[in-house]
Amino acid sequence: MTARAIIIGAARSGSGKTSVTIGLMRALKRRGLAVRGAKSGPDYIDPGFHQAATGHPGVNLDSWAMHPDLLAHLGSRQSEHADMLLIESAMGLFDGIVSEPGRSGAAADIARLYDVPCLVILDVSGQSQTAAALAKGFAAYDPKVRIAGVVLNQVASPRHEAMARDAIEAIGIPVLGAVYRNPDMALPERHLGLVQASEHAALEAFIERLAGVMEQSIDLDAVMEAAVPLSMQAGDAVRLLPPPGQRIAIAQDAAFSFVYPHLARHWREAGAELLPFSPLADEGPAESADACWLPGGYPELHAGRIAAAKNFHVSMQAFAENRPIHGECGGFMVLGKALEDADGTTHAMLGLLSHVTSYAKRKMNLGYRQATLMSDCAIGGKGETIRGHEFHYSRLVEPGSDAPLAMLADGQGRDLGPSGARRGHVSGTYFHAIARS
Repeated sequence: MTARAIIIGAARSGSGKTSVTIGLMRALKRRGLAVRGAKSGPDYIDPGFHQAATGHPGVNLDSWAMHPDLLAHLGSRQSEHADMLLIESAMGLFDGIVSEPGRSGAAADIARLYDVPCLVILDVSGQSQTAAALAKGFAAYDPKVRIAGVVLNQVASPRHEAMARDAIEAIGIPVLGAVYRNPDMALPERHLGLVQASEHAALEAFIERLAGVMEQSIDLDAVMEAAVPLSMQAGDAVRLLPPPGQRIAIAQDAAFSFVYPHLARHWREAGAELLPFSPLADEGPAESADACWLPGGYPELHAGRIAAAKNFHVSMQAFAENRPIHGECGGFMVLGKALEDADGTTHAMLGLLSHVTSYAKRKMNLGYRQATLMSDCAIGGKGETIRGHEFHYSRLVEPGSDAPLAMLADGQGRDLGPSGARRGHVSGTYFHAIARS
C-alpha cells in the first residue's frame, strides 16, 4: 500500500491548522481510510492530537534536526499500511532557519524533497479579496512547493465566503472549503502552546464535532484527489538516539509528558522496556529499572505537589546512587535544588543537581540547538553532537556548581556556551534531544 500524502500549512501559527487537521483526519477515517498524521518541526503536543484523531501514534518530521536518511525512514514508516498521511506544518509553511538547502526545519522542505502538495489554511478574518493576494503569494513564492488549494477559515458569512472565494478562484487557485467561525472549535492553550490531548476534557466528542464540521465545510473528495502517493525511500535509523537502558523508568503524568513518539518507538524496537511512573502520584522509578528518564512537561504548574512527593524524592535519591538519570527541560528543573513558581513561592526539588530555576522570573527561550556532549550520558557519548530544540519560559536563576553537560550552539552553529549539568550518574539540560547530528 502506498499512502497518499498532503501537507496542511498556513501563513502563521494560530490560523487553525490543528483544528482543521484533526477534523480532516477523523472525517477521512470515518470513510474507512487508514489515516496517519505527522508534524513538521519539534512540536510535542500536536502528535498526541493526531493519535487521538487517527488511532495511530503521530510522528515528528523535522528537516533540520533529522538527517535526510532519518527523515525518510520516519516518513516511510509512518505511511506504512496507510491510505492517507496528513502532515501538519509548524508555524507558517515556509518558516524555518537559514541553513543548508533542504534543512531549514520548515514544512516546505518536505514539500520540495518529496513533491508533497500543500493545502493552505487561510484565516480570512478581517479581510475578503485580500485573501487572494496571500494565496497568490503562497503559489508564487517557491515554484518547487506545490499549492494544491486553500481552505478559508474564520469565515463570517456566505457573502464573506463568496468575496474571498471568487477572488482566489479568479487567479486559478482552487478553494477546497470554507470553515465558518465557531468558538466550539477552539483548542485550549497555555504558555507552551495547546493544552495536551491527554488533558482535554471530552476529547473524543470534540474530535467528532470537528470531523462533522469538516465534512460539511471541506470537499473531502478534492482533498483526497489533491494528495499524491508518497515517494520516500526507506532511509535508515542509525541517527536515532539509542535507549539509555534496557529497562527505562520514565516519568509520565501531567507534569512530565514531552516524549517524542519516534524516540519511544525506537527504544521499544531496540528491545528496551519503558516503565512509566507518576511523580505527581508520589511514585518512584521501578526497582528493576536500569535507567530513569524525566521528560519535559509542566512541573512549574505542579511544583507544590512535586515538592511534597516524599516517596518520589527518596526513591530518586536511591536510584541516583548507582544508575543513570537524565532530565530534559521540565525534568532538568526538577533535578535541581529548587523551583520558583509563578507566584514567587520556592519549592524544594530533588537536589540531585545544584541549580535553581524560576517560572516567576520568566523569559522565553526558543530555538534549535546543537549540543556537543562533554561526557558520556544518557543521550550519547562524549564528543558526540546531538541536535534538538529548546522552548521554555522558566529561567536558570542559580547555575549551581555542577559540571556542564554540553557545549551548546544554536541552529546556525553560533556558540551559546556550556549548558546543562552533570553530577555522578545524573545529567540534565534545558534542550530536548531529537536525533544524532
